[in-house]
Amino acid sequence: MIRYSAPAKIILSGEHAVVYGKPAFVSAIDLRLTCTVQEATADTQAVDETFVFVKNVVLAYLKRKDIKYTEVHLTYQIDSAIPKGRGLGSSAAFCVALSACLYHAFTATQPDKQVINTLAYQAEQQFHGMPSGVDVSASTQGGLIFYRKEFEFLKNISALNFKLPKNIVDKLILIDSGKPIESTAEMVKLVGKRYNEQPQLMEKTLMRTEKMTKRMVVAAIKEDVQLFADTIAENQQLLIELGIVSSSTQQLLSQLNQYGAGKVTGAGGAEKSSGYILFLTNDKEQVVKFLDNEKLQYFDFKQDFEGVRFIPKED
Repeated sequence: MIRYSAPAKIILSGEHAVVYGKPAFVSAIDLRLTCTVQEATADTQAVDETFVFVKNVVLAYLKRKDIKYTEVHLTYQIDSAIPKGRGLGSSAAFCVALSACLYHAFTATQPDKQVINTLAYQAEQQFHGMPSGVDVSASTQGGLIFYRKEFEFLKNISALNFKLPKNIVDKLILIDSGKPIESTAEMVKLVGKRYNEQPQLMEKTLMRTEKMTKRMVVAAIKEDVQLFADTIAENQQLLIELGIVSSSTQQLLSQLNQYGAGKVTGAGGAEKSSGYILFLTNDKEQVVKFLDNEKLQYFDFKQDFEGVRFIPKED
């Protein structure tokens, strides 16, 4: 039996813009998905499409790199605390944990994080078509990441050597606006369509998003709560311009504005719900009371600093 776990992620700033070569500021968060693989017979091995796809990605890598391996029949199990389809990177965590398990099962060695990141990025294409790679990077590395995809073959992943300060983290809440009816791939296509129709306007929005992303990093380094709140509010307006925030989610955020500043995090949703909202509150007691009254799910923001990890067998 081999077991790995990987964390969820939050895009603090730069969702969708990262697809167009702009940076994203991302944090791994302390919600985890755990994958377990065990040897099986040919009759009982896992044969579902997703597992086979990831397995083939790993085997192709091992062959290409001329790494010694033994292919074995496997079953797998997933235990996850990460809500699906809400912009928290559940599919990325799945690809990271499963890729690590399969590499370990076939080679009898633990892969390093760079290898896991490479495998998981290829595997996530099964879910999102052309993912930016930022989700799997955050899930693999943990901590804070400044990410920019220059080309398909050139991605700059900077693991930042600082944490979000306590005076900001203590005010952050993640609020579930509901599961979008669109997939991440569909939302990426929607933004792409808008870009093709209005390239100058969209490029202007993306450039302003890059400015806000950099400003948010500065706010975190300076431990400037007000500047961090301002960048969240500005980010939300830019996401509305990109067309990824539904009218119902905009209405919810308008109601929440009296308690602080919030933005959609992740791919978003245009028709109904838009996934999770990153909210910086100036009155936690009152915002919690509001969320309870509205029967909205929420939890405190908590950073993860480990990334993907191997879980040894219990004695």
